[in-house]
Amino acid sequence: MPAVRLFAAVLLLLGGSLAQAQNLVLLTENLAPFNQSVSGRNFAKNDGITGISSDTLHAVCKRAEVECQQILRFPWQRVYQQALDEPGYGLFSTARTPAREKLFKWVGPIASNDWVLMAKADSPIQLSDLQGAAKYRIGGYKGDAISQYLIDRGLPVQTALRDNKNVEKLLKGQIDLWVTADPSGRYVARQEGLDALRVVQRFHTAELYLALNLATPDELVQRLQGALDALRAEGELSAIVARY
Repeated sequence: MPAVRLFAAVLLLLGGSLAQAQNLVLLTENLAPFNQSVSGRNFAKNDGITGISSDTLHAVCKRAEVECQQILRFPWQRVYQQALDEPGYGLFSTARTPAREKLFKWVGPIASNDWVLMAKADSPIQLSDLQGAAKYRIGGYKGDAISQYLIDRGLPVQTALRDNKNVEKLLKGQIDLWVTADPSGRYVARQEGLDALRVVQRFHTAELYLALNLATPDELVQRLQGALDALRAEGELSAIVARY
């Protein structure tokens, strides 16, 4: 009889561990219209976060029957490192680049985003290719894949800890070009009072993913991916995009 009770206790403990393994904390930042704080602040949880990617992942986790807590926190570098280092954590909306491929397990794509160089609407700058931007002062977001894309190609990028600082620099004439994403960059600019922007160069379209810590069980990753694929086939993802 004691052996039976011991076996039952072991099963109970294992069951608790397995249940805990199905819980995920999904980190993000303000990147409208994909993920953003309802209040506009740099910290939010669950219902305080909205956007295409946020709504998509709420639907995915519900379909997959996975308990997912969404947390929006600043800055991007901090949440990126936490998802990289800590089991049970994920990060969205994340560009899936070759440099990041083996650092995470991936679910997606959950959205797509164009990478662009923007200038003020009255700027005379014209570019025939990306390398032509090398002679201009370029502002970017520290730790962001878009900025890194240019840096890796030898272009000089002045990175800022907050992306809205680049809007301020553009307004003050401290930079000539801003490397950002479209439409999310336009949203950031509008928040800072700059509506008149012009895309000088559109150089990449990035598919955005949920990046999960490498310790995430493969079975869990597959469940989330299956849920995402099913929602896409049913037209639910298109309906979410249409709301924004």
